[in-house]
Amino acid sequence: MGILDGKVAIVTGAGGGLGRAHARLLGSEGAAVVVNDLGGTVDGQGEGNSMADAVVEEIRAAGGQAVANYGSVTVAEDAQGMVDTAVSEFGKVDILINNAGILRDKSFKKMTEDLWDPVIAVHLKGTFHPTKAVYMQMLEQGTGGRIIMTSSTSGLVGNFGQTNYGAAKAGIAGFMRCLALEGARAGITVNVLAPNAYSRMTADLFPEGSEVLFAPEKVSPAIAWLCSDEAEAVTGRQFVISGNRVSVLYQAFETIADRDGREDAWTPSEIGERILKSLPEWPEPASVAKLVF
Repeated sequence: MGILDGKVAIVTGAGGGLGRAHARLLGSEGAAVVVNDLGGTVDGQGEGNSMADAVVEEIRAAGGQAVANYGSVTVAEDAQGMVDTAVSEFGKVDILINNAGILRDKSFKKMTEDLWDPVIAVHLKGTFHPTKAVYMQMLEQGTGGRIIMTSSTSGLVGNFGQTNYGAAKAGIAGFMRCLALEGARAGITVNVLAPNAYSRMTADLFPEGSEVLFAPEKVSPAIAWLCSDEAEAVTGRQFVISGNRVSVLYQAFETIADRDGREDAWTPSEIGERILKSLPEWPEPASVAKLVF
């Protein structure tokens, strides 16, 4: 018996790394899995069927149910095709894990549209299309559902050389927070994962020996649980998962100046004085190092 027995899941970008780990664990916990992967390179070039097919075979060899899908998350018709595959093969959709992604890192001084646009398309638009198709199917089914979106500490706290990636990942987090409010009415939970895992996308960012400490398989258990019936009360949350450490990241604000709204507006000098005076009391900004390592 698994915690996802009888569930049907779609995992995008599931041909390797985190997506593969998610798909394999969901399959071992009883979910039937649509393994989506375009089969391209880390920077989004090319395509092929072998990556998705290999994960399907792994899930089946372990006794699970799975089927491959090779569509692009950036194309609405392909996203609908993922849902159609799930429904035709397994009868419904209960879970979506938006995982597909690419990297085209560069300092902003050297950033170009050729580096910016594909990253925004794959991450942000590539989260919108599958989510839209799955969300409409879940509403039609009327039995709720689980949607996981993949953000990043680059988008939530920032990282050097990733303005394109960070912008897309911050957009995904905002998308999640809004959709979680709407989905609650229908029993559809929506959460964000900001993972730190060793994969072909991130291998250059890790010190030697990180393959075990930050294996993708260590990120997936919390995600599998969030996809279960037990997690029905958890929505609109941002989870940072690094190795075996699971954290929740939340917004906070601190008032630094206030006066009766019926009074005149602050002058720039007045508000500046109060900002500078309060500055030593501000919490330290989050950093990737603190959240990850």
